[in-house]
Amino acid sequence: MRTIILGGTGFIGAALCRVLASQGHEVVVPSRRPEKVPAVLGPTVIGAPFDGRTGAGWADFITPDTGIVNLAGENIAAGRWTDEVKRRIESSRLSAGAAVMDALARADARPAVLVQASAVGFYGARGPESVDEDAPAGNTFLARVAMAWESSTRGAEALGVRRAVIRTSMVLGPGGALAKMLPAFRLGLGGPLGSGRQMVPFIHLDDEAGAIAFLLGTPGLAGPFNLAAPEAVDSRGFARTLGRLLGRPAVLPAPAFALRLALGQMADEVLLSGVNAVPSRLLAAGFRFQRPTLIQALEAALSAG
Repeated sequence: MRTIILGGTGFIGAALCRVLASQGHEVVVPSRRPEKVPAVLGPTVIGAPFDGRTGAGWADFITPDTGIVNLAGENIAAGRWTDEVKRRIESSRLSAGAAVMDALARADARPAVLVQASAVGFYGARGPESVDEDAPAGNTFLARVAMAWESSTRGAEALGVRRAVIRTSMVLGPGGALAKMLPAFRLGLGGPLGSGRQMVPFIHLDDEAGAIAFLLGTPGLAGPFNLAAPEAVDSRGFARTLGRLLGRPAVLPAPAFALRLALGQMADEVLLSGVNAVPSRLLAAGFRFQRPTLIQALEAALSAG
């Protein structure tokens, strides 16, 4: 299969490129600097022109045996959400979805499958109860963005394209969110966030990329899928496990008021609230996690870093 990956140079996209290329698939990454793509992702990955808004320059790569993966979007956890940052978070996702739909309109053939990114933020703030893909959307900023993100390519289904939506949790690997946590934890200054009772859904980077590859290559799989490991853990359990692996105490909580003072709304929606998202549909489809527990995911992430 040929796979076109929007957001292919990002944390998840680069890992997916490696997995697909290792399996012998042809990988195309639309980019504003397509000549740099092989140097960043490997000589077998093809760079294609991309203006960030349309399918111009890469729609010609679409054939009946092509898969498209839309991962493009502004980082939600880079810092305080000003009005401008929130606008970029939403508009970057809607622009990428519009580009996919424009590419489908330009292409001479329909692709076999489209994997559309989303996030477990779709469900809003929840308690410890298990939340599967049938749960309704929440009413937070992130929930509204996730709904719009998912809807941005829904028109592909009317064109006969199989579409799977991946609601991703925190991805653990060499980089990403874990890299931001490690300095404090290595100094023995890490700990739970706020009350520590909020659930922290996670997935290892290899399982994230593996699940996307699984959805691309398994006919009949469509609709939403929670990309989260089967094990449930709260913020206290996460901090305790990470501290133990690093040989450091991890008992100093980060007070909610301090997080809110520093990061505002982002702290409330990303750090201080959570959801126990369970991968019900992924497991039912036969996907097997390589690292289904937090200790396995963290051990692998730390050893790779």
